[in-house]
Amino acid sequence: MATSSPDLRSSPLRKAATGLGGNLGAASTNDVHELLECPVCINLMYPPIYQCPNGHTVCSICKARVHNCCPTCRDELGNIRCLALEKVAESLELPCRYQILGCHDIFPYYSKLKHEKNCRYRPYNCPYAGTDCSVTGDIPFLVMHLKNDHKVDMHDGCTFNHRYVKSNPHEVENATWMLTVFNCFGRQFCLHFEAFHLGMAPVYMAFLRFMGDEDDARQFSYSLEVGGNGRKFIWQGVPRSIRDSHRKVRDSQDGLIIQRKLALFFSGGDRQELKLKVAGRIWKEQ
Repeated sequence: MATSSPDLRSSPLRKAATGLGGNLGAASTNDVHELLECPVCINLMYPPIYQCPNGHTVCSICKARVHNCCPTCRDELGNIRCLALEKVAESLELPCRYQILGCHDIFPYYSKLKHEKNCRYRPYNCPYAGTDCSVTGDIPFLVMHLKNDHKVDMHDGCTFNHRYVKSNPHEVENATWMLTVFNCFGRQFCLHFEAFHLGMAPVYMAFLRFMGDEDDARQFSYSLEVGGNGRKFIWQGVPRSIRDSHRKVRDSQDGLIIQRKLALFFSGGDRQELKLKVAGRIWKEQ
């Protein structure tokens, strides 16, 4: 792969330098920031940064998307690296992209991307598991989104008692049956209940997710209890942050898991209809 860069006269940096009296070092951060934006995805470019023979640049991800054709002049891109632009990027310090959401830290250019992947101010994904919802936002926005768009039940309080009823539980496989949001200690918690297969065994699972970051989630604990016919099954754990996807939590089996036969036993009667009572509470660790 070629790593040499064409002369600065054909580089995108020449335009900025010329417009500032030829003094490349005097280019403002905003000018260079614009040069570092990929013309295809509009994101900041990180090495390797490629350029066509005419000096137009593109990021490495979009280079494959445009099939090695320059998006600006349609010339062939080849494997020419824009080393001059990569070098200039090393000198930049930029704010986090989530500055408007509350992050006021400044980072060297090459550290910025790593920070943003884990920035505590980055938007959360919608925790609703019934559909692949692409909505993102802060917690107050997502609470209203769950209530208005997904019609999720909202409850105040740190204790709950739910009954899950299905006339023919054998017809429901890999189904998300319910999501309930609890407002407790001024924070929001999502209670999930669903049916799926664990290996070959049909099971039901209930678990709690915290609407916030993992560090805050660790301040709380919860218990879930299910029983019937004189028997009782109790689970105690720490709610998982909604930073962890619903599927990740489910696949980690971090929750109350009941095999179908046991759930129908708890339901009583002729054991043909699911009538499962799940009680629980949330408390804050001292």
